[in-house]
Amino acid sequence: MTALCTIKHLCQATRNENRYAKRFFGTLLTQTAQKWLFSPFWTVVPDPRKSALFGLTQAFCTNEKSHAQPKRKAAFGSVGRRIPYRILHVINQDGESLGNMHRAEALRLMDENGLKLVLLRENVEPPVYRLMTGQQIHEEQLKRAEKKKASPKQVLFQTGVVQKELSFSSSIAKNDLETKTKQIAVWIEKKHHVKITIRQAKGGSTDMFMLFDQILETVSEKATYLSKPKVAREGVSTCVLRHMSDKELKEHQKMEIKKNNTVKKDENEDLKSNELHQ
Repeated sequence: MTALCTIKHLCQATRNENRYAKRFFGTLLTQTAQKWLFSPFWTVVPDPRKSALFGLTQAFCTNEKSHAQPKRKAAFGSVGRRIPYRILHVINQDGESLGNMHRAEALRLMDENGLKLVLLRENVEPPVYRLMTGQQIHEEQLKRAEKKKASPKQVLFQTGVVQKELSFSSSIAKNDLETKTKQIAVWIEKKHHVKITIRQAKGGSTDMFMLFDQILETVSEKATYLSKPKVAREGVSTCVLRHMSDKELKEHQKMEIKKNNTVKKDENEDLKSNELHQ
């Protein structure tokens, strides 16, 4: 009797184990919302990004490879005392080369002269640093900002027309203006649109619309306004020039011929009038 009871309990325990095992693995296999993986410490953790049922992960690391971000160009300025390179090529505040030296020596020179270290060129061996005063750094930053604003930009429209952009101050020097008008003429010749932005100089009173007309006059044989001069915001005016169409060019040439004939006719009449008075 005792043996029968023991066998009965063993059979019951076996059935319970099978039932619990099926329930556990059935739930595990049908679960799709979460996948499971083992860490090196054998702790089961849910990971919805894994497609495999089980796996091993590295400690304190994501299971996806991190993509290196492109290195952005550092802004021009003092690097302080954070110099990752041991050997540097150093230039003093007067622009003279001091040769290669250990970064500790460069920091010593910086401290002794009350200067700041600025990274000039990083992609050379060794990297080039310059000792500069705060005033020199500020002036260089202003120059770079002005150069960036004045640098031509290019926009490509869906129509295939390229738009070039120029920006400068109303106090621009005569020689610089001539250089820019020559560049505009080259772009117009290539049938690009040219957007011109003029900023009113501080304390200036230049008529920017007259300056636009002056620029157009230099390319008037082939260009006209696509967008007439207008005030974009306070102290800033813009316009857009374009190449004339073939029809507009013919009309312009006719008008020029007519204008020249009128001028010649007036000159002849003045000449005859002078002869009569003599």
